[in-house]
Amino acid sequence: MGDVLISFSHVNKRFGPKVICSDLCLDIKRGEVLTVMGASGVGKSVLLKMLIGLLSPDEGSIMFDGTEVARLNENAFGTIRRRIAYLFQGAALFDSLTVGENVAYGLREQFYATMTNEEILGRVEQSLTLVGLPGIQSMRPSDLSGGMKKRVGLARTLALQPEVILYDEPTTGLDPINTARINHLITGIQRTLGLTSVVVTHDMGTAFHVSDRLAMLNRGRVIAIGTKEEFRGTSDEYVRQFIEGRAPESEDVDSLLSSS
Repeated sequence: MGDVLISFSHVNKRFGPKVICSDLCLDIKRGEVLTVMGASGVGKSVLLKMLIGLLSPDEGSIMFDGTEVARLNENAFGTIRRRIAYLFQGAALFDSLTVGENVAYGLREQFYATMTNEEILGRVEQSLTLVGLPGIQSMRPSDLSGGMKKRVGLARTLALQPEVILYDEPTTGLDPINTARINHLITGIQRTLGLTSVVVTHDMGTAFHVSDRLAMLNRGRVIAIGTKEEFRGTSDEYVRQFIEGRAPESEDVDSLLSSS
């Protein structure tokens, strides 16, 4: 781990008058787990979507393994997307398909000309085993708990054998036990496969469990980046409030209630 695989340089993004990214700069190293934190609406998910071409920056550069991706057309982005997998916040399973068909979906779309049906089924079984759910191919998403859906979504991601996984709020809506399962899966997969992972989360337990480094966004840019130890020891009051879950001291709750 050490060389930069992904680099956002002086990136600006607006939606109408709302500024999402403002001169944002961020380097992601090959083989690391980087967690991106920040309040709602600061551009965490927008960052991921710009990397895979679902959104385009207004200005600035986005480099992936030496290739400028910010201005690629849709056809050129195909090669990049085969190397990057996106785990959506809600797992995004197809209700009309079985678990096995969901996990195989990306394989059949991307590798229909190069993989046999037997190879696809073998990859599906391998991927479900990696997330601790072997043998459930015939089940439907409606039969699964929230935690199981997240793990099936992760299996579908792993089946593509990507170099990079983007996790968008991987533990949102999960109980503490399933949150712990997902956290252990992220670290176990990283340890076993040596991928590069970018995790967007509000969950400080997840952030401090899975990360090699953390980055904090505010007002459209990175205001802090470093190791878990550096974040725990930060003197930045905004960062401390966020990771400790404290409201600013200037907000007098009693006076807010009495004035409402």
